[in-house]
Amino acid sequence: MNKTIRRASVFSLLLVLALLGRATWVQAYEAKALADDKKNRRNVMAQYAQPLGNIIVAGSPVTGSKETAGSDLAYKRDYTDGELYAAVTGYSSQAYGATQLEGIYSDVLDGTDTRLKNPLDALTGKQQEPGNVVTTIDPDVQKAAYRALGDNKGAAVAIDPKTGRILGLVSTPSYDPSKIAGLTDGSTWQELTTDKDKPLVNRALRQPLPPGSTFKLVVAAAALENGLYGSVDTATESPDPYTLPDTRTVLKNENASAPCENATIRTALRYSCNNVFAKMAVDLGQDKVKAMAEKFGFNDKERDVPVRAYASVYPSGMDKAQTALTGIGQFDVTATPLQMAMVSAAIANDGLMAAPHMVSEVVDSDGDALESFEDGDTRRIVSSSTAEQLRSAMVTVVDKGTGTNAAVEGAEVGGKTGTAQHGENNSKTPYAWFTSYAKDAKTGKEVAVAVLIEDSGAARSEVSGNGLAAPVAQKMMKAALK
Repeated sequence: MNKTIRRASVFSLLLVLALLGRATWVQAYEAKALADDKKNRRNVMAQYAQPLGNIIVAGSPVTGSKETAGSDLAYKRDYTDGELYAAVTGYSSQAYGATQLEGIYSDVLDGTDTRLKNPLDALTGKQQEPGNVVTTIDPDVQKAAYRALGDNKGAAVAIDPKTGRILGLVSTPSYDPSKIAGLTDGSTWQELTTDKDKPLVNRALRQPLPPGSTFKLVVAAAALENGLYGSVDTATESPDPYTLPDTRTVLKNENASAPCENATIRTALRYSCNNVFAKMAVDLGQDKVKAMAEKFGFNDKERDVPVRAYASVYPSGMDKAQTALTGIGQFDVTATPLQMAMVSAAIANDGLMAAPHMVSEVVDSDGDALESFEDGDTRRIVSSSTAEQLRSAMVTVVDKGTGTNAAVEGAEVGGKTGTAQHGENNSKTPYAWFTSYAKDAKTGKEVAVAVLIEDSGAARSEVSGNGLAAPVAQKMMKAALK
């Protein structure tokens, strides 16, 4: 063979081998990375190639799918009562991705989850019918919360204390996910992302704020569990007025005429005595208060319901004055409505906390479970005796204290109000809080609730937990018990 031809043949063979090697490398090692690349249009096309599976509330879907025209994406997401359920579902957008349940279970809802495929589908690459996500939400509780919050900026959460099922989860102002589901919704997206009221923020789960006097329940629990006081009816050592340690700052009570000097825990919760709980936090020390807060769920950065909730925070490294302020839910203490609902739920459930969750199961198109979430996955937070005493004191708050607007006829209702200061030198309008539980002895039904009113537009002097947040909680509890 001619020497030149032989060299050319060898070179050509090497090129073929290089091409085969590269093709093998791409197929064997890079295929998944290329398939998962966000720039791969085929992924989005596959996601919206057929009607999506649904998110279910009380047996009925609150989501749907609509055919699109003039697009390579055959379907787009649609929502029933989108604003009502936005804090639960999140959104699924062809342009902006997916959040919350839509994002967590996107593979199930678009049919690409490998658990949905039978062996033949796995071989042929056929896309299986999508699955569904079944929630724990009670539509009556959800509607009661949404209507009661109205035009207020705030949030509300309701939990079944025994099972941990989240019955209601609302954040306002809300938005309609249908209006950002397509490829041509840029103007609506711009409005939502630039709105100063941040409607896309899930305030129920993902915006911890100072909990104010609702945190006094945690401090009271710490005092009883650590033996600082024998019962909620034991007189405390609480001077009124109380000067913060190592300062000249006098801590005032909202009601100057309230009997707060050396008040019992019951009386201090009834009148929301700042001097009692600030002094109590100092007497306990920040480590014991923090330990109790963390038992209730504070400082947990991995709270999934299954949407990841932001951590509620009890701080460390404080001086005594700062520790005193944490005793009334101020300084650097923050909490989400979910967290404060968990506090009331544990107290209502005899000191046991059931893991909160808003999905009961994930199913395939035939209704067979792919994933289930157990009810009543509990752990002990406080003793049965402490829980009983705190319930009794919380009932006093509602019967003849600062939480009278939460009363539900025929039911045992206990609660705690909170008015949390914020802004430099407390210059901004306070947050109004209410956390509570309700039990119906006849039916056995019970519920725990937390409500935050971040801004109602009311004058500063008109902001209170009983005036703004308790009525919302009352309507939610009434709906849950009926």
